[in-house]
Amino acid sequence: MAFTKEEKKALVEQYENWLKESHAIFVMSYSTMTMANINAVRLAAREIGGEVHVVKNTLMKIALKNAGYVDSDLFSESSIVGFAFQDVPGLAKILNKSAKDENFFALKGGYLEKELIDAKQIVMLAELPSREQVRAQLLALINTPATKLVRTIQEPARGLAAVLKAYSEKQAAPAA
Repeated sequence: MAFTKEEKKALVEQYENWLKESHAIFVMSYSTMTMANINAVRLAAREIGGEVHVVKNTLMKIALKNAGYVDSDLFSESSIVGFAFQDVPGLAKILNKSAKDENFFALKGGYLEKELIDAKQIVMLAELPSREQVRAQLLALINTPATKLVRTIQEPARGLAAVLKAYSEKQAAPAA
């Protein structure tokens, strides 16, 4: 399908906007992909604040150059790009899982805050714990000293109660 100059210009502007808004972009090659496959990945990406789009390579290269990204050979064959506007590891997880499970695309590389990364680094991002897991771990870490302090404060009272109970049982035993 041929695009007019105005349509190409609009696409480049859209790509530039996505690049400016995203913290990371992940580039994949695709083959034997159906609309059902891509729609499932797009839906999962949108749920975490990302976008996944099939892009025109030449127009994407222009947008990358205009947005100040380093030139690379990521856009040499058919490309689909994931834009991470919020949760970078979350989008990496979705794309990595789809690449492993579905086999309709393969990770090529991408950019993390305008720095070039390869497919292995995307997999490493995907293996990071989710934001919720990190928050839970941090909360547990913060809570631990307070919990230990409460236990330490309560321990003498608990020990005294045990001694009093043993003494009262000892006093009650000879009377019986």
